[in-house]
This record gives sequence, structure tokens and C-alpha cells, in this order.
Amino acid sequence: MALATPTAFATAATTTTTPTVPGAVSAPAAQAPATQAPAAQAPAVPAAAGGAAGWAAGTRAYLVISAPADIAAAKAAVAAKGGTVFSSYDQIGVIVAHSTSAGFAAALRTVTGIQQVGATRTSDVPADAYSPALPANPAQATTTLTESNRWDMTQIKADQAWSVSTGSPSVKVGVLDTGVDDQHQDLAPNFDAADSVSCAYGKPDARTGAWRDVDTHGTHVAGTIAAAKNGKGVIGVAPGVKIASVRIAEPTSTLFYAENTVCGFVWAGDHGFKVTNNSYYTDPWQFNCPNDLDQAAIIEGVKRAQEYAEGKGSLQVAAAGNANYDLANKTTDTESPNDSTKVTRTISNACIDIPTELPGVVTVAATGSGSGKASYSNFGRGVIDVAAPGGDGATGVYSTLPGGKYGTKSGTSMASPHVTGVAALIASSNPSLTPADIRARLASQANDLACPASDSRCTGTTANNSFFGEGQVDALKAVGGATQPTGTYFENTADVAIPDNTTVESPITVTGVTGNAPATLKVGVDIKHTYRGDLVLSLVAPDGTVYLLEDFPNSDSTDNVAKTYTVNASASAANGTWKLRVKDGASGDTGTIDAWNLTF
Repeated sequence: MALATPTAFATAATTTTTPTVPGAVSAPAAQAPATQAPAAQAPAVPAAAGGAAGWAAGTRAYLVISAPADIAAAKAAVAAKGGTVFSSYDQIGVIVAHSTSAGFAAALRTVTGIQQVGATRTSDVPADAYSPALPANPAQATTTLTESNRWDMTQIKADQAWSVSTGSPSVKVGVLDTGVDDQHQDLAPNFDAADSVSCAYGKPDARTGAWRDVDTHGTHVAGTIAAAKNGKGVIGVAPGVKIASVRIAEPTSTLFYAENTVCGFVWAGDHGFKVTNNSYYTDPWQFNCPNDLDQAAIIEGVKRAQEYAEGKGSLQVAAAGNANYDLANKTTDTESPNDSTKVTRTISNACIDIPTELPGVVTVAATGSGSGKASYSNFGRGVIDVAAPGGDGATGVYSTLPGGKYGTKSGTSMASPHVTGVAALIASSNPSLTPADIRARLASQANDLACPASDSRCTGTTANNSFFGEGQVDALKAVGGATQPTGTYFENTADVAIPDNTTVESPITVTGVTGNAPATLKVGVDIKHTYRGDLVLSLVAPDGTVYLLEDFPNSDSTDNVAKTYTVNASASAANGTWKLRVKDGASGDTGTIDAWNLTF
């Protein structure tokens, strides 16, 4: 999506920014937006084979999709129908094709083996695509700012997490954005140049510096994730991990087209990124609708690339957007296409914001200072996964800016990197975790945020609702701080529904513990259930022995159970499958076992 140049009030090394953002980037400013301006560019670098001579006025870009096994035939068909192959992702069956022919897509759709064809933009491909200029490498200011606790880091307990772990340098995080200033004093210590790239125009450009920022947005995001803990400036959520820049925004327009996103996700999968941050929506459509042939191809191409990255071990985290829009009840789109003339169109929930609404992607809403919903944040029951600080009003998120500077921005773009940093801490704690494992832990460890009583748009329960999903992420839990007592620890974070008048069980298999369980076995329980007087909780040992934890009085109208019980289980062998048994003995209230644990 397009980024407006921020209003800046600069001092020697500190900049306060008020950005404007049409989609899932920084939130709209209270004051008038700044005018849009092109990013500064270095002189053009001679292109590789083909060069600028390969460009012609009227060139448009298309995603051409086939089965991977048919990719060679698909490339031949592109040429036969008046196009050229600009780049190709053979492993997922996606070609980025260019053509000046208005009938190119229609002609190609008639070819056997071609599954989908879609134009990715409603404006011409810039000539820069054929001879890309390197972004500017800004002069660096030094700073006298010293690190201090900031509201956003305190709110997710990152400041407490750092005393336990700052993350592992073996964990690589990809910042898919406008680029990153790798020379910044707070980013250089953690920057991974070898795995950084530009994916602008849909083709990897690994020249030194091609990954640099053509705006300020990506550098700000990178600092929130992993600014170094070096005594100056700011500290990121996971200051011990590595960050790589994958610039998917094009210069001047700062738009994020589908072919750029495809390139970025495939790059992430092939270069071992454990997590990627995606604080954008795929231009030019705020929502892509499957009943439109062009947009259907965009959905499929980006979806294949995301699935490829996830299959290679990479979890995608994405911003929910800044239109204060209910993503679970879509009706209109007034912002598309944003690269030509916007129109108002009627849409349905079948139309999706990508990548944030793709399967497997963690969708992040924004909170302000104090954990309330940020005024601009998109929401949606069953769409939002978790929430994190994004800033609101006069309170923004303070982070790095190009040229050694610092400043504030607000938006779901600022919330998403907090979640990405927490995901990186989770990955650091256990390198064997899959993307699905990390996604589950983000949810199970999140702290519940209740719907505000004054806003009827928020639906669901305290445990999971349309404003905050599973709740606000918790960096301290991610590193095991204050959640795992001393001793051998076992946990089950899988949700188990507790219907009315039903008994359910959640298992934990214990191995490697010698002899019997201790007389002080700790049983941690996290149950979300309105009116807990309905409940009877028991621990069932591997030998079938039942240890009563608590039979709540029928008059106990309190919601939820978050307690640790001490059980004398010394008569039962430790190893084997233990079960938390929950009996609901009345009608009218239901709930969920969110998580439970055993400490021997």
C-alpha cells in the first residue's frame, strides 16, 4: 500500500513522525496528512541481461499459475501469447509475466495446463523494474539517547523477558517491508546482510544495499522486533535474534504488489527465516475477491508462496489493517485499486485482505497504551488471532528510523512486529517448534482482554473476541519466565471445549521422571468458563487414581479458573498419561480448557 512521507520534527538524532497510511501500515494521523513524495534514489545501476531495453510503455505484470510439473509448458505459452517471463517460482508453479498486449491474460487462460492468470496491477510496470536503482544509503547520526523502558515493551512484559532471554542469534526474522537501514546503530549488530534482498517488481535483487529503506516504515518495524540491547536508543522485543530485510515495496510509489510478496515468501522459505513480519496489504486491492479472475490469481499465487514458506518452517505474522473495519462482516471496499482510480464496490467475506487473512498467517490487532483497542485497528470475530501495542492518539510506538534516528509511529503495522518479536523468543526457546507450534503458543500464552462494555461491535468472550482474538501477547511467558516453576515441567496448550452437563479430559504424557510423583505435585490450570460454580476439577493419574482439585460451590459466579494446585500424588507412578478432568454440572454456561501443566 502507498506510504505518505511522514511529517517530521527533527532534532540531532530524534525524529517524531506522524505517518498516514491507507492500509495495514501506520495509523491515520489526527492532523492533516503530509504530501506524498518520491523516495530519494541513487543513480541507476546498469541492469543484467535484457536491461532497460526490455521495457516498453504499457507493460503490465501478471501472475501465471500452473501445476509445478507444467511450469515449462506454461513459460512457453507465455511467450506464444505475446508475453515474457520476468521471473518464475517453479517450485510453486507461479510465473511473473510481462506483456503490453491488452488481450494477453484472456488468450493465456485458454491454454491447457494454465490454471489461472491475473493482472497484478492496474497501472504500468515502471521502467525501473528493468534497471533498478539502489536505494539511498543515508548518512548516520549518532545518539546520546540511552535505553529506557517504554510503555509498549512493559505492556507485553518484554522488559521482564530480557532478564531471562533476549533470543537466539540462530533465529532469523524476515522484515518484509519498505526496506531496512542496515547501517543504523541499533540495527547493525543484528543485521543479516547475507539473507537480505530486494523483491521489488517480483524478482530477487541481492545487490548490496538493494534491501535498504525507500521510506521509513520498514526500519521502524525492524527496531521493534530486534533493536540491539546495546545501551543506546531502544531495545527490540527480541534483541538477541537476527533480522534480514526483504524489501517488497517499490520505490516512489511504495506499493506492495502481489509478485513482490510471492518473491518475499519464497525467499523466506529458502533462506531459513523462522518468522516474517508483514505490516502491509497486497496492493492494489485492499480486498481480493475470488470471483474476479485477476484477483483470484493473486489470492492463489500469494497463498502458494505462503504455504511454501510455512512448509519450510517459516511463520508469517501480519497486521490486520487500520480502517476500523470489521473483517468478519465485509460489505464495501472504497480504497481500491490504489494504483489508478479508486472505485466503491460491494464485497463479501469471500474477499480477503492478503496476506493477513490467508490460512496459517497470524493476524494482529492493535492496542493502545492501557490495552484497549486502538481506535483505528481493524477487528473481526474469528479473524483476529492476537493483539499487541500499536499506539493511539498522542501515544505512539517509539523505534528506529533511517539515518540513525528514532521516532514514533502508530498502527497495526507497529503491533505486528511486537508479535513477531514474541514469536522469535518462542522459537529461540525451542528450535524444534514448527510454525503451527509457535502459532499455538502465541495464542495460549496471550493474556485475555475483555470486550469493552461500551462497544457492541466487540463480540465473543473474554478468552477470545473480535477485538483482541486470544488476547495480548506475553513476552515473559514466551521465554518461560514466571510460568514454569523449578522442576520437570510438562504442559498441554491445546484447547478443549467444555460443553454444558459434560465431562471432558485433557491429557499430558509424562516421561523421563524416575519413581513416583512427588507429594507436592504442582498442577497449573487455566480454564476460561463463565460461572465456574458449574465445575468440578480433578487430576487423573496414569494408574486411574483420581485426585480432587476443587469442587466449586454452586453459588460461585466468578468467571474462569487460573490457579495452581498442590497435590500429594506420591502413591502414583510419575511416568504415563495424566489427565485433567473437568465436569460441567449445569446448563447455561460453557467454556474451554485453555492450558494446564504439571511440575514434578
